[in-house]
Amino acid sequence: MFLRVATLAALLFAPLYTQAPAKTLAADALPDAREIINRHVKAIGGRDVVLAHKSMHGQGTLTVAGPGMSGVLDIYGAANPDRALIKVTISGLGEIMEGFDGKNAWSIEPMTGPTVKQGKELEQTRMDADFFSDLRDPKQYPTLKTVEKTEFDGRPCYKVSLIRADSSEEFDFYDVATGLRAGSLKTRETSMGTVTTTSVEGDYKKFGKMLLATSLRSTVMGVEQKITLTTVEFDTVDPSVFEPPAPIKALIK
Repeated sequence: MFLRVATLAALLFAPLYTQAPAKTLAADALPDAREIINRHVKAIGGRDVVLAHKSMHGQGTLTVAGPGMSGVLDIYGAANPDRALIKVTISGLGEIMEGFDGKNAWSIEPMTGPTVKQGKELEQTRMDADFFSDLRDPKQYPTLKTVEKTEFDGRPCYKVSLIRADSSEEFDFYDVATGLRAGSLKTRETSMGTVTTTSVEGDYKKFGKMLLATSLRSTVMGVEQKITLTTVEFDTVDPSVFEPPAPIKALIK
């Protein structure tokens, strides 16, 4: 759940895949992809626990090592319909916002101002806002395949190919030892062009009955950024949080 929304933050800073290529390990009999995903779901609390919540609010920090930037992070998600919002306030730069209200996808940045997403970018954001994305719903991911057992972030992982409903492909990496998702490899269309992002997630902690990753590491133009989640609340989000701000409403036709 955290990674689903935090990926939006990574895209705000145009991340590039600069991690060393994954090292392929000796092949064993590979488990079925759905079996691997189900093991992850069980490890974080089980399907019933995932489906029990209808909204979440997480708070934390974002740091960018090279420029020495840091900021306060708020992420929100909700279901029925799926919605998402992320706000990052960077010292010396200002507030960055990106949201999806169930129909419209938008962003506001100090350098570019308000923008509304269209076409492929809008459809990708709609799918990324899936509140129950940990389940990898067959309607969203009709084709799954275990590709290999490989080394990812220094640990043995199963690499799983996911073909999305829009026919695009992305990859998940699941820790062989724990069953928990260790990261992902995604390609998205952005205002800066096609961007491929590798995210490493970890530091799983329990909030209520659900285990969540509380860290996301990625590389931004050769500079590492890290998102750290410190608190999570479930089912307390007011629907008005997802309403587009006035500058965005002025652009929506």
